[in-house]
Amino acid sequence: MGKTKAKGSGTRQSPWVLKTPPGTSEFEAYRDEAADPPALVVQVGKTEVRYQLRGLDDLHAMLKRHGDWMPLGSADEQKPAAEGTVEAWARSPKNPVGGWYGLKKGLRGRFGMYVPPVMEALGLAEVEHQPRNNRMRAR
Repeated sequence: MGKTKAKGSGTRQSPWVLKTPPGTSEFEAYRDEAADPPALVVQVGKTEVRYQLRGLDDLHAMLKRHGDWMPLGSADEQKPAAEGTVEAWARSPKNPVGGWYGLKKGLRGRFGMYVPPVMEALGLAEVEHQPRNNRMRAR
């Protein structure tokens, strides 16, 4: 574990360059506060996914309340998310937005893969970096 070393400043002109929790893939992310709603934009190769920017604060608050490690449970939108994971929370009608944080139909999943490294880079969370079954907790 340890804080993710992020290159960039999180803007469109200078996105964060991060790795997925297992360290197998690199991606870029930045805040787009002018979007409606404000978005965290993630570029994975040629694919762009977007999550509501408030998801960073909402997830941090939930993890603080949770008080312990929580499995990431990343899954594509078309696949079910395992109960008790960050991914399941990001889709739940019980979360602060009442459902998906993902903004692009068909690409709303993988919150548990791309948001935790951003939170780690911002100093909001600790994230495990094992080949599988990673977890996170609030800082």
